[in-house]
Amino acid sequence: MKGYQVTFFLQQDRRHGRQQMHEWLMQTAKSLGIRGSTAVMAAEGYGHSGKRHSMHFFELADQPIEVTIAMDEGQAQALFEVLEREKANLFYVKSVVEFGTVGGAQG
Repeated sequence: MKGYQVTFFLQQDRRHGRQQMHEWLMQTAKSLGIRGSTAVMAAEGYGHSGKRHSMHFFELADQPIEVTIAMDEGQAQALFEVLEREKANLFYVKSVVEFGTVGGAQG
């Protein structure tokens, strides 16, 4: 399939309502029929303000998180419409990709 890989960059302390933002984002993608997403906790990074974000032993709230989602064009349009409507305010990178599965059914 042809579509997009979208990676969102945020910190663990970001919330949307009562949920952590990365959890809300992944649940929203699933509710739109997007077949998979992955959240990766990073060691450190910095954002547009130049502020350093990192994982600390006692405090994980500032830990950077990347959420990556592969989807077709219609799913991408639907997801970005929800993000706009919900005023999610997320930085992302969107790349054109080919994706699919290989090797037969999962056991």
